[in-house]
Amino acid sequence: MGKGGGCIFSKRRSKLEPSDQDPANPVSDHPKNQASTPVESCPLQEPKKLKVFIVFYSMYGHVECLAKRMKKGVDSVDGVEGYLYRVPETLSADVLEQMRVPEKADELPVISADELVEADGLLFGFPTRFGSMASQMKAFFDSTGHLWEQQRLAGVPAGFFVSTGTQGGGQETTAWTAITQLAHHGMLYVPIGYTFGAGMFKMDSIRGGSPYGAGVYSGDGTRVPSETELALAEHQGKYMAAMVERFAPPRPLMPSDSLNN
Repeated sequence: MGKGGGCIFSKRRSKLEPSDQDPANPVSDHPKNQASTPVESCPLQEPKKLKVFIVFYSMYGHVECLAKRMKKGVDSVDGVEGYLYRVPETLSADVLEQMRVPEKADELPVISADELVEADGLLFGFPTRFGSMASQMKAFFDSTGHLWEQQRLAGVPAGFFVSTGTQGGGQETTAWTAITQLAHHGMLYVPIGYTFGAGMFKMDSIRGGSPYGAGVYSGDGTRVPSETELALAEHQGKYMAAMVERFAPPRPLMPSDSLNN
């Protein structure tokens, strides 16, 4: 064999081997003359939507109003979906009746601590109790000790929205005293700042909310959230959804599971 590896036959071969002979029917065996086999298409599935859990406690319905409007904001962002959850009630039915607390609708599920790990982002809503979160929400956070031990929520974006009875009742302190819960879990606190724009500066009407998150004034419990307060809640939902998308790892389209069976 020469250095170039050219067509030099071996002297030991007295005749052509079968592999060297022409095919019996070169015309019919030519690829151009064979029937084309259709290539099975590979259907692609849309990537799963990112999940933002809106977890709240609402005694008289004010925080719930914000939560539902917040879900609208989350759902407005492509690829992200909001889920509403209540935290467990800690007061007895007799006490709630004496406080004239309306019965809760059954369509919203009560969340467990273990379900938090399924979320890509978290928004916690609660009324104030002397400038900090209500005991029902605190009890729920207290039940997450096993998640804290393993840091299962570390790196998850999270934010707050609140309800207070008066203008000086804790629209800011209720949120920032709750940041300790996120810090110990290693979660990423996402305030809204002044991203709501001009709505954050209007002084022509009473409005709850702050750079820490959306808020509502409940008064004696009968006040209805204003449209500005609801719009701020919707903005926070949309803003959080955008942040969740920013922090989430890329999710490429995956082949349909039916092709893997």
